[in-house]
Amino acid sequence: MAFLTQFRAAPNLLTLLRLFIIPFLVIEILDGHFGAAFALFMLAGISDGFDGLLARWLKQQTTLGLYLDPIADKLLLSTLFLVLTHVGLMPRYVTVLVFSRDLGILLISTLLFATNTLRDFRPSFFGKLNTVVQIFTLIAILAEHALPNASFPATTTVLVRSIAFLAPISAAQYAWIVLQRIGAQEEMKRAAVISLADTRPPLKKTGS
Repeated sequence: MAFLTQFRAAPNLLTLLRLFIIPFLVIEILDGHFGAAFALFMLAGISDGFDGLLARWLKQQTTLGLYLDPIADKLLLSTLFLVLTHVGLMPRYVTVLVFSRDLGILLISTLLFATNTLRDFRPSFFGKLNTVVQIFTLIAILAEHALPNASFPATTTVLVRSIAFLAPISAAQYAWIVLQRIGAQEEMKRAAVISLADTRPPLKKTGS
């Protein structure tokens, strides 16, 4: 599928909608309209769930979507952490830990991709868990300020502290997995070289 044609695929249109929502979500939070912000965040979450389903149902899984979907998710979550920290609803140290983890992983992935060392970057278990906890934390914070009689500070505190714990843990697990996979690749290359050397016929000695 041509690159420009991929933009018209229904799953990618939903992903672009999620990107389009981000600035309006920021504006609503800064203006103190948490009801609208909560509704926009839930709409973004629904679009995230449907784009994957549509890609499978309509058989419209594209290279663009493969990269665009995680970028949209990361931009949405990172932007929310920043703006909630700005308005005093997210502790600064949590946002610093989240961004340090993400920037570190991005730097490592970019270097490995650019040097053709590794091209497949799968999320780790703790990485997935960290993302899930981040989403529930953002829902809890926005819901507390958007819904009447919605107050669960103890739950929000546990979720926020869980992010602070999972961010460095997931970064360490990611680094360990990458090192293991690079080591496995090097072993395979050495084994291939040894195997090739063993299959070569011995050189015949020529008489003087």
